[in-house]
Amino acid sequence: MESNENEKGGGGLVEYVMMRKSSPPPFLLKTYMLVEDPATDPVVSWNADGTAFVVWQPAEFARDVLPTLFKHSNFSSFVRQLNTYGFRKTATSRWEFCNDMFRKGERDLLCEIRRRKAWANKPQPAQPMPKESDEDQRSSSTSSSSGYSTLMDENKRLKRENGVLNTELSSMRRKCKELLDLVAAYAGSEKEEEEEEEDEEEDERPMLFGVRLEVEGGGERKRKRAEISESASLLLFQSCK
Repeated sequence: MESNENEKGGGGLVEYVMMRKSSPPPFLLKTYMLVEDPATDPVVSWNADGTAFVVWQPAEFARDVLPTLFKHSNFSSFVRQLNTYGFRKTATSRWEFCNDMFRKGERDLLCEIRRRKAWANKPQPAQPMPKESDEDQRSSSTSSSSGYSTLMDENKRLKRENGVLNTELSSMRRKCKELLDLVAAYAGSEKEEEEEEEDEEEDERPMLFGVRLEVEGGGERKRKRAEISESASLLLFQSCK
């Protein structure tokens, strides 16, 4: 009985070990899912022949893509984990990683990738970020500040236009005032001339039996001219308000 139980226990352990060997590590499986997802192709995707994957936008990859399947958003930590599974960086101008068992359309090969032992890991100097990655990290801040710069430029343009309009309005008001003063002066001079003409006409009116006679039509024309002058002044004043 005891031997049978030991055999059963030993068989279960062997099955567990075999099952662990047949399933890929979670890190590799999650990474494969990110690379295979067509929705993330602008950020991370396979290379042309499907033998490696490329992180096109490291900043966006760390900020937006990594947290969807991992518990962090650290790109450097992700690269270190790739190194522990034998991935190699194959390009100097971009973040392209290769592993012989990590290929497009061959997900079953992930089970063949083994994590390196701690004693087998050789200390490697930190890899400098390529120029493209620096630009990628600045792209997000640049895009956010570009909208603010556009609004500031638009605000400055509106202020300049408002200043021009205020200057033109002040000029028009000054001209209207000068014109009104001119009309008022003209009306005053006309009134003085009318008074002088009235005095002259009074002196020139014919007399009959010692009484001067009114000349028909003269007073009526003067009254109409005064009314026209007053109407024109009022109309001009209303139009300049």
